[in-house]
Amino acid sequence: MPAVETQFETFREDAPIRLRDGGELPEVTLAFETWGTLNADGSNAILLFHALSGSHHACGENPAIPAIGELWQPDLHNGWWNDIIGPGKALDTDKYFVICVNYLGGCYGTTGPASLNPATGKPYGSSFPHVTAADQVEVQAKLLDRLGISQLHAAVGPSVGGLLALTFATRFPERVRNVISIAAGYKTTVLNRLILFEQILAIENDPHFNGGDYYDSDSPSYGLALARMISHKTFVHVDAFEQRARRDVKQAKDSLAWYRVRDQFQSYMLHQGKKFTKRFDANTYLRIIDLWSKFNGANEGDAETPQELFSRCKEAGQKWLVFSIDSDFCFYPEEQAELVGHLSEAGVEPMHITVHSDKGHDSFLLEPDFYTPHIAWLLGQ
Repeated sequence: MPAVETQFETFREDAPIRLRDGGELPEVTLAFETWGTLNADGSNAILLFHALSGSHHACGENPAIPAIGELWQPDLHNGWWNDIIGPGKALDTDKYFVICVNYLGGCYGTTGPASLNPATGKPYGSSFPHVTAADQVEVQAKLLDRLGISQLHAAVGPSVGGLLALTFATRFPERVRNVISIAAGYKTTVLNRLILFEQILAIENDPHFNGGDYYDSDSPSYGLALARMISHKTFVHVDAFEQRARRDVKQAKDSLAWYRVRDQFQSYMLHQGKKFTKRFDANTYLRIIDLWSKFNGANEGDAETPQELFSRCKEAGQKWLVFSIDSDFCFYPEEQAELVGHLSEAGVEPMHITVHSDKGHDSFLLEPDFYTPHIAWLLGQ
């Protein structure tokens, strides 16, 4: 895999950068990576949004990110979408300039709760503000401005990234020609809000959480591990879960205060939770699932109705490609059907593809052949 380095861009303004929920930041640094070459008029750029616990490192090999430290674990060194990005691939770097940015509130180089607050010289911790999807795309639009990109060839996002692709396309319709939403939706369902709330409670109730101010002591690893275990069940289809547990994990002898882990399925889930705590920050996790929990496309786009929101896409002449995964327990296919219905009512006429997979939500990471022909076709129009 070709080597790639993380780049950083810092934004300082005369007044604090104000966020939609009332918070503000004196400055923001964005960590991002790029692949391919930006053409002379900046018209071949694709903005890629990553998933909940993903990173901006989508392609190539990156063994280290300055100032990240131990969170940059070896399983992150290879890009999470190597099979989709590159010469001749779906996001063809011989044709396109692909950008992926670590989210505001992140823990992989972008300003987040673990970053030092210039006013105090200490990590933000609990004082780091709530962040919305609109905030995320606003700061990424600033980066595009600085890179000289006035209009994107495409905005692309899987999972939570699909929510941000939708938000960028509807807040800045004149800046996007094509939109690709993979296993995402139009608004967060009640079921997902409850699942996310369980994860919030898991972290909040860890004895080491301390309201988010834990950077000078023990981290809330138990709560974060439990949150990850709650979410992991929605990412992997139950059949694939059983196959992975039987293949990859020997039955452990882990014991809790009273209970002893009984089988390889429990061992597998416990392993996933523990592994996650080594590579992610609990405060970052809370900020992103908070964003996801309250997501509603119309609200993020300052529209009264879905039709008002997506009529902007129609007027801008955008083309949309929406992927569903029939075995998805995280973003159910009904959620993409709702999105497609709203787009159609606004006259956008999206292309809607259902992927038949036994991999569940993780299909977009594991089965590039199901996505590549359709993505390449849309981008080539």
